[in-house]
Amino acid sequence: MSLSAKPLALHLGLIAVLFAAQFMLPSYHATNVSRIMVLSVFAMGYNIAFGYTGLLSLGHALFFAAGMYGMGLPIWTLGWAPVPALIAGLVAGGALAGLVGLLALRTAGVSFMIVTLMFAQAGYLTLLYLNTHTGGDEGFVVDSAARMIAGFDLSTDTPRYMAALILFAIAMLICLWLVRSPFGRVMVAMRENEERSRMLGYNPFRVKLTALVISGLYAGMAGAAYGMLFGYVGATFATIQYSILPMLYVLLGGAGTVIGPFLGALLMFYLIDIASGYTTAYLFVVGAALVVLVLFAPKGILGTIRERGLKWLP
Repeated sequence: MSLSAKPLALHLGLIAVLFAAQFMLPSYHATNVSRIMVLSVFAMGYNIAFGYTGLLSLGHALFFAAGMYGMGLPIWTLGWAPVPALIAGLVAGGALAGLVGLLALRTAGVSFMIVTLMFAQAGYLTLLYLNTHTGGDEGFVVDSAARMIAGFDLSTDTPRYMAALILFAIAMLICLWLVRSPFGRVMVAMRENEERSRMLGYNPFRVKLTALVISGLYAGMAGAAYGMLFGYVGATFATIQYSILPMLYVLLGGAGTVIGPFLGALLMFYLIDIASGYTTAYLFVVGAALVVLVLFAPKGILGTIRERGLKWLP
């Protein structure tokens, strides 16, 4: 098998495994994997910004929540159909990422991280302030009647799992294509050496803004899908926790790898799930696992595997 065919075979194989898993997993784990796949799309978007372009953001919860509210509010207040509402969520995430990027990308490094955090916190406080329209911390439920697409009820297990798998598969294959495209190479070059990239004729601001918008589209779509599949929209998803989670997923699975966000989300989700069954101090277990990761696999699991042998991993 050629080097170029191996990555495609690997990613298609993962999709096939996840498709087969729905017939073997009990309802509880099928719901968990559905949730993990949607959160993986969110983490893929973060990986495009951080893992491939070097933009360390703490504001991605804003784009996730924008997608969720962009989907939920038109359904809740205007009675929109599910598909237009999902598209609205996608657009909301990308548009807000573009607006934030126009301002935040005037900074770099730690300053960029702080500015994105400030925008995310401002967005969260705005949702709380407008609680009569947004539901605030309590949020609102997306009625099951508004979660029917082409006759499939997304509030039930099998259609929800398949919808999450389709979203995950499309997002992952687009990400694979993107990072192997000429623009993907430019993103990596910008991460590695911005000044040299500038000397080669690339505009750092334009490249970073484009990467951030793509990242926002992923986050917005993930937020919209999460609200649609699990039937809830709330300001909680705009908190700092949901900016840190995709970063942890990416760092655990491997920054700058396409499958890394899924692997990180899967391991982190079940690490929390299992640890919380034994102790209320489950975050201590998570912290200990991350310390071990930093010590023995600082580039994440797949990043370390790629460094030590599988050089073809995208």
